[in-house]
Amino acid sequence: MSKNVDGRSNGKDYQDPPPAPFIGAGEFNQWSFYRAIIAEFVATLLFLYILVLTVIGNSHLSALKICGGVGDLGISWAVGGMIFVLVYCTAGISGGHINPAVTFGMLLARKISLIRALFYIFAQCLGAICGCALAKSLQKTYYVQYNGAANVVADGYSIGTGLAAEIIGTFVLVYTVFSATDPKRNARDSHIPVLAPLPIGFAVIMVHLATIPITGTGINPARSFGAAVIYNKAKAWDHQWIFWVGPFIGAAIAAIYHVVIIRAGAIKALVSFRSSSAL
Repeated sequence: MSKNVDGRSNGKDYQDPPPAPFIGAGEFNQWSFYRAIIAEFVATLLFLYILVLTVIGNSHLSALKICGGVGDLGISWAVGGMIFVLVYCTAGISGGHINPAVTFGMLLARKISLIRALFYIFAQCLGAICGCALAKSLQKTYYVQYNGAANVVADGYSIGTGLAAEIIGTFVLVYTVFSATDPKRNARDSHIPVLAPLPIGFAVIMVHLATIPITGTGINPARSFGAAVIYNKAKAWDHQWIFWVGPFIGAAIAAIYHVVIIRAGAIKALVSFRSSSAL
């Protein structure tokens, strides 16, 4: 069991990390900060490279009608599998966010500072642009022909439906991230830290299966932004706001749900307040 500062046991067999500083200006003096930013850039670049080429390859093979492409199932597994690999590789360096929505959720939960969050989001967006550019350089004709894997609300679906799909899909992802990295679970099950990337990858797979037909599945503003920048056609920008607003709302709901409900943040604050008042 962990102990309080006065040496008394607090009845817990784990220790919650202290909240991150809100601004975090001191991070500019740490090499680990810059290393984490580079890791987020490279990971997001690789993620978009694999995602875009998988989507374009599937569209091309399906159009040939000679052999079917991997389909939505194959795309979902490729994207989820790549997230599993990248989170596994970068979790110990940057936390393995690879997604501005995840970063935003972590900021709201005081897991990272504002400065780190802003630099992460910049690195993720830049990495996504570079990843899409790399994919386009290898498949330029097909990239343009098949819309560069840009996210749009599909015909037959309303703007509200697309927004709701992004909100719910991102909630599932960010909620899974919080659960998989919960220090309480890590302390009580030694396998959790090793397996954490697995449920995150599976969450991405499940959300893609559900929402590819609706929006092409964003749930990651950097992914949607990078594809829109490189494809740069009007239809790629028409619904771009949905792929920022939706994921950020979903991430905020997930952060509030985890901190206030799952970890009983509101109850702990109330108990602490009552204890202080009684002294």
